[in-house]
Amino acid sequence: MRDNLKTSFRSFYLSPSDKFKVTSDAHHFVLSYEIYVSGRRKNNNVYKCKSWKLVDLESLILDVKYEFNSDNVRLYNKDLILAEGAIA
Repeated sequence: MRDNLKTSFRSFYLSPSDKFKVTSDAHHFVLSYEIYVSGRRKNNNVYKCKSWKLVDLESLILDVKYEFNSDNVRLYNKDLILAEGAIA
C-alpha cells in the first residue's frame, strides 16, 4: 500500500447510475486496509491486515469522466449495421 499511495492507480471511483451509491448529503468515508499474503494453507493464500486508513471524502477533489459502454448484442443489432461483407 505504501508504494501504491504514490501512484495514479485508480483506487476510488463513483459512477452515475439509476441505483446511485451515494444517496444522502452526509459525511462519506473510505476505510482502506493494507493486505498482504502472510503464508499458505494447502492451496490457498492466507491474508492478513498490515495497516488501515480512514479517509474523509468531503474535500476530495474528483475528476469527472463520463463513460459510454455497450455490449456486442446491442452494438451489432441488425438495425444499426450500415454495411457488411466477407473478405476472401
